[in-house]
Amino acid sequence: MTKDLGVKPYLFPMPTYMIGTYNEDDSVDVMMMAWGGICAEDMVALNLEADHKTVANIRARKGFTLAVPGTDTLKESDFFGIATGNKMNDKFARSGLHAIKSTKVDAPVITEYPLTLECEAVDFQEQPYGLRILGKIVNVLADEKILDEKGRIDAGKIQAFAFDQMQNGYYAIGEKVGQAWHSGADYMKKESE
Repeated sequence: MTKDLGVKPYLFPMPTYMIGTYNEDDSVDVMMMAWGGICAEDMVALNLEADHKTVANIRARKGFTLAVPGTDTLKESDFFGIATGNKMNDKFARSGLHAIKSTKVDAPVITEYPLTLECEAVDFQEQPYGLRILGKIVNVLADEKILDEKGRIDAGKIQAFAFDQMQNGYYAIGEKVGQAWHSGADYMKKESE
């Protein structure tokens, strides 16, 4: 039996991505974002409200970083989703996290985040349903602790967490339960084979 819940943004899992930008005084600003992600091989889409401080920073600097936080920074990352840079100019300093300047774009790299995409803003799409910022990925930085023996990113080592829009929870991600493009391959065979 199903229950009709109406129109809600209920999709699970939702990402917890951290957008890093510089303010006009070169201080670091970070915000948590759940509405967006990869939209092409080398592109990301950020669906944001236009009045965010982060949006003003991206418009001014044309660069941003998009990082995947680990559970070890859940408290700080959640704080970046609670506090607004429009009202709290020392938001990043309060977190106790650290940043270095990206060598690829005019944006900070938060050193505690294990996976960071360095992006250039290429399009601002004002839509009736909100603002979409498209960013071109110019580089990916990965902490060595999340790499496997072949130098590839091991998703289980990121210790990422997902957002639950329904009950406002966070859920740890990490256990591998199948192999993409392989686990369901048996269904490709005809029954007579």
